[in-house]
Amino acid sequence: MALSGKVALITGGAKNLGADIARELANVGANLALHYNSNSSKADAAKLETELKQKHPSLQVKFYQGDLTTADAVTGLFKAVVADFQKVDIVVNTIGKVLKKPITEITEAEYDSMFAINSKAAFFILKEAAAHVPDGGKIITIVTALLAAFTGFYTSYAGSKAPVEHFTRGVSKELQQRRISVNAVAPGPMDTPFFYPQESPEAVAFHKANGMGNRLTETTDIAPLVRFLCTEGAWITGQTIFANGGYTTR
Repeated sequence: MALSGKVALITGGAKNLGADIARELANVGANLALHYNSNSSKADAAKLETELKQKHPSLQVKFYQGDLTTADAVTGLFKAVVADFQKVDIVVNTIGKVLKKPITEITEAEYDSMFAINSKAAFFILKEAAAHVPDGGKIITIVTALLAAFTGFYTSYAGSKAPVEHFTRGVSKELQQRRISVNAVAPGPMDTPFFYPQESPEAVAFHKANGMGNRLTETTDIAPLVRFLCTEGAWITGQTIFANGGYTTR
């Protein structure tokens, strides 16, 4: 298969989009190093591990828990994965935090948390990926379609994701001669448990009305795109790919 013998590290890989990306990459032969943040995801990790090992008994699947908002934590994750797998060929970063509030209500602590998770963690994951991924590898970060939108209340969310575009482009140039593709994928509002607490029923209806088929983005819309970028789509690099059913564009 296309990724036989490869090792894919997926941050936030125990549930939702991360889990669907794990399924896609396993289907084409990748061994999986799957990270999750908190104890609340342990049950999801255990369930996914059972599923993957039953479906793909020949693949290696290992889970790692940790808060990745410090450089040391990210370095520690990569060291642990390399110790277990001897290499990391693909890195997919799905972690993120959403906040919908007027700017007048956002506290300094909330600002710091948003940028630590959405921007700082992404930067140091890219840094470690650049140091560890071999020639011909793949690095992908999940961002947001709000990078192409003009709206209020998501100021800290879109703002903390925006630097990742620039990180992605810069790293893609640094790694271009090594044939390592580096991209960002920007889904539309996604039908996951992270979305609904932020939104009223009227807002959900509005978001659906702006997507093709009058629906939100599904994780299963995005996971095959990530798989494509890791296989046939390797010529694509330095891009932010807006996969949102027509929700928005630049």
